Amino acid sequence: MKRLFASLLLACACAGAGAQADTAAPRAIWTWEEDSYALLEQPAAAGRAIDFLKSKSVDTVFLYADAYGGRNLIVSQPQLYRRLIRRLHASGLRAYALLGSGYLNTERYVLPKHRLEALAMLQRVLDYNRTAAPDERFDGINVDIEPHILAEWSSRKMALLAEFIELSDALMRAKRASGQTLPMGPAIPFWLDGLVVEYKGVSKPVSQHVQDQYDYVALMDYRDRAAGGDGIVSHALDELAYADKTGKQVLIGVETLPNALKKVSFHHLKEADMERELGLTAKSVGAMPSFGGFVVHHYGSYRKWLGLD
Repeated sequence: MKRLFASLLLACACAGAGAQADTAAPRAIWTWEEDSYALLEQPAAAGRAIDFLKSKSVDTVFLYADAYGGRNLIVSQPQLYRRLIRRLHASGLRAYALLGSGYLNTERYVLPKHRLEALAMLQRVLDYNRTAAPDERFDGINVDIEPHILAEWSSRKMALLAEFIELSDALMRAKRASGQTLPMGPAIPFWLDGLVVEYKGVSKPVSQHVQDQYDYVALMDYRDRAAGGDGIVSHALDELAYADKTGKQVLIGVETLPNALKKVSFHHLKEADMERELGLTAKSVGAMPSFGGFVVHHYGSYRKWLGLD
């Protein structure tokens, strides 16, 4: 049924697409450790990034906000975040704190023994926002902690997913306790809707438990075409439909990094191909109240893909 619905949506989208696909939907971008620290420490790099992002209709920067290279700038030099976020805001861009790191192996934060590290990571952002001026504050938070990266995933999949749900609950309780209302949501793979876990006596897809907890989700919907049963629209429909019922938002994430499995990324295609497929996706699901736009992975690879670095 989901595939049939997706096909009908795409047929309508294609019929109305015209010569130029409309990609006016909101657009965010993940900006990881090295890139974020460069933007924080090098005003010229920040200026180039702002010009680039505006030229690509990106309106929200997911800016990494934790330790990297033996430093933690949000603690040791918060003025760098204040300066950059002021500049982003002055340029019409929003800034979300990006939490989670390959450098720090934060996938282990789903494990109960690392729960305090996860909460401390969030608390540093909440503390920063509490003391920053209004135009220096983060507008939201994106949490990218992926239990499926852990070595024990194959043997403890369902237990790890239950721990991920428990971690999500703990993080949201900490945010609410701070009194801050900035939206917070996770990056989640599209296939969580096919895994059912019991949490607090309720059995349903992991994606729904997670959507119940957070304000929004950024769906890692990594495919290189909108249409088909294995396309962007089909993989997003369950999350979008559930978010329509609960009043939440879903951002649809796409990939530009190279991948041995070509369908996972737009890297093997051209920019015009990605824009066409995003346009078709937006035309298919744009009328759904839960559709919050797109998020591109990631700033550094996007620029390299376009031949800018």
